[in-house]
Amino acid sequence: MAGLKRILLALLLAAQCAWADTPSPAPAMLLAGVYTEHVDLSQYWVSEKFDGVRAQWDGKTLRFRGGGEVPAPAWFTQGFPATPLDGELWVARDGFDALSGTVRKLAPVDAEWRQVRYLIFELPGATGDFSARIQQMNMLVSQAGVPWLQAVEQFRVTDHAELMRRLGSVIKAGGEGLMLHRADAPYLTGRSDALLKLKPWQDTEAVVVGYLPGKGKYEGMTGALEMEMPNGQRFRIGSGLSDALRRQPPPIGSRITYRYQHLTKKGVPRFPRYLRLRDDF
Repeated sequence: MAGLKRILLALLLAAQCAWADTPSPAPAMLLAGVYTEHVDLSQYWVSEKFDGVRAQWDGKTLRFRGGGEVPAPAWFTQGFPATPLDGELWVARDGFDALSGTVRKLAPVDAEWRQVRYLIFELPGATGDFSARIQQMNMLVSQAGVPWLQAVEQFRVTDHAELMRRLGSVIKAGGEGLMLHRADAPYLTGRSDALLKLKPWQDTEAVVVGYLPGKGKYEGMTGALEMEMPNGQRFRIGSGLSDALRRQPPPIGSRITYRYQHLTKKGVPRFPRYLRLRDDF
């Protein structure tokens, strides 16, 4: 009987541990549409789009977009307001790789986290329109007095030309793009034109030099193309490939056109996506 009790107790403890390790449901978030030139810019606030890791503070815990808890040091969130916040964990322009390595370590490294900032751009569930929430965010940050807790700067533009000048300045400085948020929008979740993104893509060509096998639903097909740039730099393209292309990929030695956001410090295209086979030569 005593042995049975020990077994039952062990099973109960295991169940409790499994429950404790179960991540919380993914928090509902506002997702951006894409900016087009017909948008009435007088209705929008504009801010820089930061290349960071999306995270929500629920007043007690900082969570990734998928719902898992961010393994930040206790001191990082000490002093954060009890008010829910939405924003990006960010280190620097073109610093995503370093940031990702920092924020996903189960045992946080203080020296690395000292470089991280939490840039907030929304107040989940707050009342009032976005203009009012901007004021609330600035007030909350000021009252908290936490140096790495910052409100994203919001500004206005008069027309498309000014918007593109702003975009050019951000890109030239190594930024990712711009975000546009309707001034009169209540707090929303899901994809909406209340929030728009504007970022550039560039098109160029590279040669197919190999294939990587697919996994999961792409098992038995091509998972990604091994590509070579004119300077000899190699990279992989897995996005933009149809099932037909995965079954019969472009032949070795063929040249394709792909789009990408920008080059990393190592000279590798960031977010490359297959566009078409170059068949003109």
